[in-house]
Amino acid sequence: MNFPLIASLSSILFAQLIKYPIAYLTNRKSAKLNLITSTGGMPSSHSAAVSSLTTALILEYGFNSPYVAISTVFAVIIMFDSMGVRRQSGEQGIVLDILARKHLAEIDYISDDISYDEIEDNPLILSYDIDNYERMIINRYLGHKPSEVIVGTLTGGFVAMFLRLVLL
Repeated sequence: MNFPLIASLSSILFAQLIKYPIAYLTNRKSAKLNLITSTGGMPSSHSAAVSSLTTALILEYGFNSPYVAISTVFAVIIMFDSMGVRRQSGEQGIVLDILARKHLAEIDYISDDISYDEIEDNPLILSYDIDNYERMIINRYLGHKPSEVIVGTLTGGFVAMFLRLVLL
């Protein structure tokens, strides 16, 4: 049995499943069932997975194991990335969405005044209306707040320890 793998995958599943109840209990407007299959939110399933992996490796091989060292470095990179790079790219996605919606509103407003030559020079100018945009939009995921990463880390550690007790 590959306990670290089972613990990590179980932590991802558990973290994803509790996102909806947490959002619902905190009265968030975004408490929709699709939270279960989305990235971002409380708790971080990425953090849960890597902390569960590290915890399982500690329980399996001891803290001085090179596996634990590799997993710890991997976990730190994943957690830092989820709070930094992914969060910033999500914020940029929001800005792009605002700009695109503003542009679409302007096109809709002036579409009667656009000449045939302008359309011929740029055929895409009228091919995207708000309905097409809504179907094409990429969901904006913000990555994680530090609190979401901390709770994800604790969740993963607890899941690994619980599974160790249950599977032994």
